Amino acid sequence: MTDWSTLTDACGSAEHVPGLLDRFEADPSGVWSEVMDHLCPQLETAFPASYAALPRLAEIATACSPEDLASVLLAAGAIASCSSGPSEPESPLTVYSYPIGVLHRLADRHLSRAVEAEEYVNLLQALLSFEGVEIWDRCLDGLQTGEYEVDCPYCGVNIFIVIGQDGYFCCSDDYALGEVQRLPLQPVRTQDLDGLPQTLFTRAMADGQESLARGIPYLFGRAACPDCRTDFSVADRMAACWIP
Repeated sequence: MTDWSTLTDACGSAEHVPGLLDRFEADPSGVWSEVMDHLCPQLETAFPASYAALPRLAEIATACSPEDLASVLLAAGAIASCSSGPSEPESPLTVYSYPIGVLHRLADRHLSRAVEAEEYVNLLQALLSFEGVEIWDRCLDGLQTGEYEVDCPYCGVNIFIVIGQDGYFCCSDDYALGEVQRLPLQPVRTQDLDGLPQTLFTRAMADGQESLARGIPYLFGRAACPDCRTDFSVADRMAACWIP
């Protein structure tokens, strides 16, 4: 039995959290923002009460309607993404392995049913967070928005990485404002994808998300700085943005 009075959330004592989760169960979409404000503000910081809430979130996800499931999974996924990897003995992913397993199975099943690209990417990131995949459980959304921003590893200039309906290129000026110099991205050949990139590509294709899948070889491919022409790995520069 969890003694919530001994735990903290973003606002202090977590005594109120069981009641907050009861309201979340009754209205996931309506109470989602409040739950996140307390348990995972800005979707990037978790607290002892946040992790302690995972078993309850797994129960809510198991019992809720398909229409509400995404809201619950995204809340739990945001919390899980703040955890250290499962290889750490005291990692919340290890301590709460059973509810995490329940949430993972539900996310895996629901992901295949997502139609809209935004919901699909969000659920895919939640799925990765339940698996303990770091970095990519937070920064796949550019595949849906069509844009990433990185800095050149040599000269430091800010670079737009465009992946999607506007094309597959990089530039150092805002391409939406007019004509700018665009250098094409160099994708990994799909047959050469391996590890996580291959898993992401295969899954997106299997789920009918072809436009998202097409962007994955570019996300894990290479680009050249438009200013100094330094060649770099797009994925490595993305990862550098998330490593403290």
